[in-house]
Amino acid sequence: MRLSEWGAVAPIPAAASPKVLAVAEATLATLGATPDPDCWVAWGEDPGVRWVLLAATPAGLVTVHVRVIVPQEGPRAAGKLVRWPRVQLGDVQVEVQGAHRIISATVEGVVLRGVDADADAVGAFIQGVFAAIDGRPSPVSAVSSSPVTTEA
Repeated sequence: MRLSEWGAVAPIPAAASPKVLAVAEATLATLGATPDPDCWVAWGEDPGVRWVLLAATPAGLVTVHVRVIVPQEGPRAAGKLVRWPRVQLGDVQVEVQGAHRIISATVEGVVLRGVDADADAVGAFIQGVFAAIDGRPSPVSAVSSSPVTTEA
């Protein structure tokens, strides 16, 4: 999903307000991500306070930690670019029972989980990360869902 699409599925609308997304976009741009990149947002336990954004770039994985509420300052974002050889990837685990699917993966310490349609979205993002690591073009995802089941 693109960053602009994540705003529509935020569990708390203020977590992805234009003011908050502006600091995240500025951080992404500074670290070499394209405007409105394909990315993953891990809303975590309290998305009204903080959340994490992952975006694959040719140079590496951009990780942005967004703080929604910073007293007397407004939103704040801190990011880093981790070069592909140093990106920490955990195992990708999938369980299927009938028509139901569950997926779990860890990228740079961020747990990505999904069930059914959300599992497809997690799988598509992970495939994009693997493609970027290998220097291949990202596979086109035919899945568009509203995953909100990730944890930071």
